[in-house]
Amino acid sequence: MTHDLYGSKPTKVRWMVFGSLLALCTVNYVDRAVISICMPAIEADLQFGPAMVGVILSAFFWGYTLMQIPAGWIADRLGPGKTILGSGLLWGIFQIITGFLNGSTGFMIVRALLGASEAPIYPASSKLQSVWLTKNERTRGAAIVDAGSALGTSIGGPLIIAFLAWFGGWRGALMGAGVVTMAVVLVCYKFVHTTPDTNTMINAAEREYIDKALKEEYESEQMASGGRTSLGLPRYLRSLTFWGMVLGFVCYDCFWYGLMTWGPMYLSQVFKVNIMTVGGSIFIIFGCGVIGSFFGGYMIDMLRIKGYDSNKVVKYALAGLGIAMALSMYLLSTAATITLAIVYMSFAMFCEKWVGATFWMMPAAISQKDDVGIVAGAMNFMGNIGGTIVPILVGLIVTFTGSYYWAIILFLAFALGVCLFPIWINMNKKVGAQ
Repeated sequence: MTHDLYGSKPTKVRWMVFGSLLALCTVNYVDRAVISICMPAIEADLQFGPAMVGVILSAFFWGYTLMQIPAGWIADRLGPGKTILGSGLLWGIFQIITGFLNGSTGFMIVRALLGASEAPIYPASSKLQSVWLTKNERTRGAAIVDAGSALGTSIGGPLIIAFLAWFGGWRGALMGAGVVTMAVVLVCYKFVHTTPDTNTMINAAEREYIDKALKEEYESEQMASGGRTSLGLPRYLRSLTFWGMVLGFVCYDCFWYGLMTWGPMYLSQVFKVNIMTVGGSIFIIFGCGVIGSFFGGYMIDMLRIKGYDSNKVVKYALAGLGIAMALSMYLLSTAATITLAIVYMSFAMFCEKWVGATFWMMPAAISQKDDVGIVAGAMNFMGNIGGTIVPILVGLIVTFTGSYYWAIILFLAFALGVCLFPIWINMNKKVGAQ
């Protein structure tokens, strides 16, 4: 790494950018937890039936899923900083508006709009990888961002329960969460709206280091792709690398949403424990996910820096992690105590968030420079379709069998998909390169 003319060491502004994204993604997942935790009070107050509660809870994902590809396109065209600012302010506003609602139709509409407004955060984060990080730093960058999902899930429950007490009920809690969101977005915008060329905190040494690495990466790939910096989404749809990434990510997302939505119910119903025990268990399980994300991101990047072939590093890591997740689910199906269940679920979540960090660095790795956002959006679009179906499927399995056994076996199958689909991925060249 070079030094500037005055001999100073390169600054670390790029990691401050991704630290800001960690804060934003944590708030994103805390915001998702608000409605679930407040729903018993909302249902009692407004007399929604169970069926309507299910529709309201799912409405978020209608907007979130449908906006993934448009959000990626917006991040490519307007830039990730402006996209994140607009997105974050809107989702704070919609969260506040929810606190004023009195009818089911209003809840459905605003929840869908909230989901749509939150959609850009991951595609825009992938776009920032291609602006700020070298190819050997992107798994760590992705890990920092994706750790926010586990961290927000882990701390969301206790935080929202505190909001309910501080702000006098569910309406105040929703409004308070919205105000906190907007404040965090405005603070983080200082970092995420800049580039290495426009940021005033970065020194010459760090700017030179980033510029040199990105020029080497993208200029060589541009030559290989005939001088193009954009291929358009249809070209990626004809790529085995793209589909290996997307289908592997779908399996990852199905596993993630399955455990996130049904994990607490499984612990509560199978082991007959109270909400405080479940809350503490979820804190441990998803806390292990945060550790797995950071550890995995560091390990993947270190192996690539040491000269190991990127293709082999990614494929072997995903194969090993998928097998470990599958083994954890098999053991979970035999767990006789809640302690063993927490151990198996914690290990699975550690591996699962390592997998997540690996997948979230891929859009910047396989895409042409001006396509990163839309490719990330397409990947997340497909993942969230799977993610919205799996909780319903698990519910049907448990209803008809009276047991969680086959639901856990379903998660085992998703873990094996994480092993198999990445076989198609070629990390050594971008899509469109000759």
